[in-house]
Amino acid sequence: MKFVIQRVTEASVTTEGETIGKIEKGFLVLIGISDSDTTEIADKLIRKMTGLRIFEDENGKTNLSLSDVDGSLLLISQFTLYANCKKGNRPSFIEAGQPDMANSLYEYIIEKSKEAVPVVQTGSFGAEMKVSLVNDGPFTIILDSEQL
Repeated sequence: MKFVIQRVTEASVTTEGETIGKIEKGFLVLIGISDSDTTEIADKLIRKMTGLRIFEDENGKTNLSLSDVDGSLLLISQFTLYANCKKGNRPSFIEAGQPDMANSLYEYIIEKSKEAVPVVQTGSFGAEMKVSLVNDGPFTIILDSEQL
């Protein structure tokens, strides 16, 4: 499982011209799921994500977490995080999770995140989406379950 976490001052996602998710200060999180991922792995990444202290305190040090700044989450499923570009120029996505399993795990991540963060917005699994954001910093962290 991979989470690409971007600290944002605002972010939104639209599909078919309609805004379906929008946050102000918080994290835009792109979520990649593989077939070997489980709810236990999701729980570990959610705990790590919500505990990250990457917001600045009054001294300009990154000491504050999402809850410390009343931040929100915008969670977007993105199977392309499992693109394999080793061979040729056309990415292979065979390492990405099968849609039914990945969607189920994505929904699990949403529900578990809502237990830790009051405002959780989402994209639409499998839909063509347009994501807009203002990356604050810029500050981007990649959590990969194989590296935790």
